[in-house]
Amino acid sequence: MSLLTDSTIVRLFGAVLALLLLASGIGAFLSRRVQDPGIRATVENVNARIRAWWVMAVVFMASVTTGRAGSIVLFGLLSFLALREFVTLAPTAPGDHRALAWCFFVATPLQYALIWTGRYDLFTTLIPVYLSILVAVRAALAGETGRFLQRAATTQLALTICVYFVAYVPALMMLRIPGYTLPNAALVFFLVFVVQLSDVLQYVWGKTLGRRQIVPSVSPNKTWEGFYGGVLSATAAGTAIWWITPFGPVQAALMALVVSLMGFAGGLVMSAIKRDAGVKDYGALIPGHGGVLDRIDSLCFAAPVFFHLTRYFFAN
Repeated sequence: MSLLTDSTIVRLFGAVLALLLLASGIGAFLSRRVQDPGIRATVENVNARIRAWWVMAVVFMASVTTGRAGSIVLFGLLSFLALREFVTLAPTAPGDHRALAWCFFVATPLQYALIWTGRYDLFTTLIPVYLSILVAVRAALAGETGRFLQRAATTQLALTICVYFVAYVPALMMLRIPGYTLPNAALVFFLVFVVQLSDVLQYVWGKTLGRRQIVPSVSPNKTWEGFYGGVLSATAAGTAIWWITPFGPVQAALMALVVSLMGFAGGLVMSAIKRDAGVKDYGALIPGHGGVLDRIDSLCFAAPVFFHLTRYFFAN
């Protein structure tokens, strides 16, 4: 059933569209006025990100408003595309192809099918237990021992990050929280909004005030000023929308802080993988943003932590 009849969801999406309109207007104004080549390059980069955000926001809203089914379809597709991007950077051998086929065409759809059926017990163990065993055994049966540990570990890491972690976003739909009257889509909105806002604001604060790099060999654009500014700003924004969650204001602030920190950790880890592979982006599917993994890297690490904190402290 569509959630467009829920006034809270409609107001949330309206606020996001208003923010995007404001950002687009500011971007257009700066694009006409800024003349300095260095600053202009930053403005054009931001404008490209804003255009990409319009597309992603519309797709996200369309999926979430259709409830659990739409969320499962959207994030299942994102997992498939993210896994494809990750695997293209991974060291593989011909003997790995059947194991990878299991990852793409069995593990991924089965993981999301378990969310659809509400099987929390199997959803949380399928990939870290059963598929980890299957992938390692299938690779060993191929008989190719060259770089076996590296190949098997990379495949399992790809499956864990791109499918297992990402699937925790629509899994929020299966939670039953006593006294919580809003659709669980509001929880999905809270998570995605805070994580992505933190990511964007870390970039903005870093470009504006950034001086001290955190780990320049991994991500030269990440600065301490951007980190503090982005995390604290996103935490404040998450606190401001506490009323759409089952959390109180202080609890919402803590949740927003945790997912912002986990989002930063995810971006850092995924940047380290790219540097190791010698590439700037995971892909070029999203203009101005790189590939799917470049856009959801923060969400990958924040989603499972947010899910389990919510389930442990607030759900049945």
